[in-house]
Amino acid sequence: MSTTRGLEGVVATSSSVSSIIDDVLTYQGFQIDDLAENASFEEVIFLLWNGRLPKENELNELTKDLAKNMQVPNEIFDYMKAYPIGDVHPMAALRTAVSQLGLYDEEADEMNEAANKRKAVKLQAKIPAIVTGFSRIREGKEPVAPKDTLSFAGNFLYMLNGEEPDETSELAFNKALVLHADHELNASTFTARVCVATLSDIYSGITAAIGALKGPLHGGANERVMAMLTEIGDTDNVESYIRDVFEKKEKIMGFGHRVYKNGDPRAKHLRDMSQRLTNITGESKWYDMSVKIEDLVVNEKGLLPNVDFYSASVYHSLGIDHDLFTPIFATSRVSGWLAHILEQYEDNRLIRPRAEYVGPDKQEYIPVEKR
Repeated sequence: MSTTRGLEGVVATSSSVSSIIDDVLTYQGFQIDDLAENASFEEVIFLLWNGRLPKENELNELTKDLAKNMQVPNEIFDYMKAYPIGDVHPMAALRTAVSQLGLYDEEADEMNEAANKRKAVKLQAKIPAIVTGFSRIREGKEPVAPKDTLSFAGNFLYMLNGEEPDETSELAFNKALVLHADHELNASTFTARVCVATLSDIYSGITAAIGALKGPLHGGANERVMAMLTEIGDTDNVESYIRDVFEKKEKIMGFGHRVYKNGDPRAKHLRDMSQRLTNITGESKWYDMSVKIEDLVVNEKGLLPNVDFYSASVYHSLGIDHDLFTPIFATSRVSGWLAHILEQYEDNRLIRPRAEYVGPDKQEYIPVEKR
């Protein structure tokens, strides 16, 4: 047997959900640029789950179903209020709450297609309510109930802040959700598929995926990008800071990608959004610093920005706490996780790779008194 570290380049399954071919990202055959400029997140959810864009009545039905299912059992919020809030990262809170959700769903262990589709809607709807509810609870506030008149993106911002968002913010957040919805067989998606390939339930699969996304090498990168920008503080400090990082041979988060060779196609959309939003908020320094960092890293290291780099300043400009960046990633990516889980169930085979053994050989047991 030969090994491939990190399974790089290994094709582990067949999927119609999304593809990355020649640096072009597609969802069910639709290019990401087309969807980012034109589609609502609700349309993308339907597309990922069904392989086609919805008709008007189907879109209306899904939108209503999502809004109707956003309510979270009060017991879960009560449990959050008992957390040691100062020590709990929102991703840990989300992981725990999603696992708990399965306890309140009488269909949790039903494995037929109709039940799994209903559970998919519930999970897609409740995750934003969990993220925003936790954010408010740790601030000493009560969770805000969703409005059935708002879009998915609009409801997230409303449940987070208690105020209906302006059109620019809602459109920007919708685009961010579309861009993060799926990304082929990434770490968290692979984790979800491995989990449900045992015929475990959807709640277990999504909980496992959240655990994988929590890591800074996957979903936590944009939070660390914002921490870097905050530490730099001003455009005048960028060059000395980045050159110091170069000198120490440390990693700059938000650059490079395992799959893309000529740049992440999602990054340009977030770059444009960052420029617009930081101008609106009067804090263009976040965008200006980001551009200056990009120029240095591209020119001297040959690394291009990925989706995480400019999403940091986008979310900051929307008034979102920095440690909520990864849970927002989950709020979007759950649509892709669910699509892959449903696909795995349709043609399941237990995922069980092998490992190359590199440990000691031909050892013999020695009684404890003689060791």
